[in-house]
Amino acid sequence: MSDIDGMGTERATCVLAPNPSAMTLDGTNTWIIGEPGAEEVVVVDPGPKDGRHLRRVVDIVASQGRRVGLVLLTHGHPDHAAGAAKFAGLAGERVRVRALDPRHRLGDEGLSEGDVITTGGLELRVMETPGHTDDSLTFWLPADGAVLTGDTVLGYGTTVLEGKLGDYMSSLDRLRTFAADMGAATILPGHGPKLDDPLAALDHYIDHRRERLAQVEAAVAAGASTAREVVERVYADVDKSLWPAAEWSVQSQLDYLKTRN
Repeated sequence: MSDIDGMGTERATCVLAPNPSAMTLDGTNTWIIGEPGAEEVVVVDPGPKDGRHLRRVVDIVASQGRRVGLVLLTHGHPDHAAGAAKFAGLAGERVRVRALDPRHRLGDEGLSEGDVITTGGLELRVMETPGHTDDSLTFWLPADGAVLTGDTVLGYGTTVLEGKLGDYMSSLDRLRTFAADMGAATILPGHGPKLDDPLAALDHYIDHRRERLAQVEAAVAAGASTAREVVERVYADVDKSLWPAAEWSVQSQLDYLKTRN
């Protein structure tokens, strides 16, 4: 498949949604996944409810002489999922949306750990990787050695946590072991550029979380008692517009520390 927006693999094409922001980086990466020569493709994370972007993805698939067979969601955040139902309607009457959370599905079939997607002859394996959100999923594309991580691992920077830190650390550890065991060649994230050294990227994420947790613990020991007070100490050098998002992650860390005491 051709590489529309500057990155991808043999089977994966990225189409970048026009929704850049401090939270979405360059925008949301919509992934078109298809076997060479197959008539059907899978679209991962259609993105926000932006008609021009959604139509662009449909048009790209059509220009390749293909059709959309299935839509998958890495998680339910609006920048990934809000356009899914509209996109499915543009792509065809029988196109369904599968997700872990039933609220984001179109059709009766969901997604869960161990599922294997075979649309268009693909092998795309599903892993539950909670932490960024409780419904976060990762997809393994073995033919390309590619891991589609949604917001669990980004192309640059670090992700915000709305789920539990313990879950997130377990997900990162599991992904690190999986990537090493399977010889993963690249991470295809939900935002930012692809990462061609998955083990280094995952090691960085794991180290960063441990470092942040130590900083939060030190802030609490110094007298901080709320997420906001911790953010004011630990994120003093970060743009204050990002502090509300940082509070989500810090609260997750505070909750985690309580479970350890």
